[in-house]
Amino acid sequence: MVRHTLTPGDLRDLQVEPVKSSAAMEDYSILMNVSWRLRADASIRLLKATKICVTGKGDHQSYSCVRCNYTEAFQTQSRPSGGRWTFSYIGFPVEPSTLYFIGAHNIPNANMNEDPPSMSVNFTSAGCLDHIMKYKKKCIEAGSLWDPDITACKKNETTVEVNFTTSPLGNKYMALIQNNIVIGFSYMLENQPPTRASVVIPVTGESEGAVVQLTPYFHTCGNDCIRRKGTVVLCPQTGRSILGGWLPLFLSALLVATWVLVVVIYLMWKHERTKKASFPTTTLLPLIKVLVVYPSEICFHHTVCYFTEFLQNHCRSEVILEEWQKKKIAEMGPVQWLTTQKKAVDKVIFLLSNDVSSSCDNTCGQREGSPHESSQDLFPLAFNLFCSDLRSQTPLDKYMVVYFRDADIKDEYSALSVCPKYHLMRDAAAFCTELRVKQPGSGGKRLTACFL
Repeated sequence: MVRHTLTPGDLRDLQVEPVKSSAAMEDYSILMNVSWRLRADASIRLLKATKICVTGKGDHQSYSCVRCNYTEAFQTQSRPSGGRWTFSYIGFPVEPSTLYFIGAHNIPNANMNEDPPSMSVNFTSAGCLDHIMKYKKKCIEAGSLWDPDITACKKNETTVEVNFTTSPLGNKYMALIQNNIVIGFSYMLENQPPTRASVVIPVTGESEGAVVQLTPYFHTCGNDCIRRKGTVVLCPQTGRSILGGWLPLFLSALLVATWVLVVVIYLMWKHERTKKASFPTTTLLPLIKVLVVYPSEICFHHTVCYFTEFLQNHCRSEVILEEWQKKKIAEMGPVQWLTTQKKAVDKVIFLLSNDVSSSCDNTCGQREGSPHESSQDLFPLAFNLFCSDLRSQTPLDKYMVVYFRDADIKDEYSALSVCPKYHLMRDAAAFCTELRVKQPGSGGKRLTACFL
């Protein structure tokens, strides 16, 4: 044996994990990825290779080794980019449910009677039901891809019904019911797989919550196939048994609900009838179209606008004012416009006020630029139309006179005395009512007043 003056130290770390191969599905294999890190010390300059050996203990014993030679001597303790030197090897096959012992040591080996620079780890592979392992050929033959979808329910105290989907790999199965001890089992033969199979198993003890174990006997795995498990639950009640138990209660509840509904409908009907009798239905009255004419000396903002707002909000009236239709008056002429409006409206109201205060003069435009300074006073024209109707014996029910202050009608307008006269706000209610009542004509009363 060659004796070395110096030998490399042991490994810094050793890890193992399974990886899938890139082979086709029918040749699907799982390989072992062994990775290790070198210790960062001066002995790394002496390192030539690392040897890895794997021993498998399971259904089949296995042993294999591989030597990984480093292509050139290490000049630094760590990689130039930083971090420790790390290497890996993928090639050892992995079988399901197998314990592996993986050992690795650096070469050159330690001299006789010196501590060997080695490291070892254990690795246990997953079983055939693992999401990676189930695709191995051995696992597929054992039934790893078979999903029996087991359902088991307790029919009564002595029987359990088990349902499952068979596999094309075989047609013989055993179902076993276990609750601490075996309380029932049954063998089955299904000649037309895959299909949904059902079997009723007699039991000798409490079966609710028990474990159902389904053992297949496939020709590919014999007695060593993957066993599947389920849990026993209570069987759902059939429609007939549910109906028989709940029908009387359901009918009783339905009868009570119907009776309550009838009572509620009757009380609502009686309430509405009483309400209608106590409060007669009110119908929204139609709008009354009103033409308001007023002398030029009346305060427009304080008197005319206030009166217009009152008509709109309290008497449901559509109000026409010459101040709002100056453009039409200019186009048609004042006489034609008044004549047209008199025919179209329901009422013509003469708004009078004999008392004009100085404060009203200051705010209502009795100065340069006021609304009435450049407009024609339509009140005399409207009064002449009224006199025309008075002479022709036309019914005067369209005309009304309204004051905001107690005053007599001026002599030049005394013919308006034949019209209904109202003082606001004292006669507000009577005035709104009168707007909708036809008044008899006053014939030729005070006819001469129209020629003053």
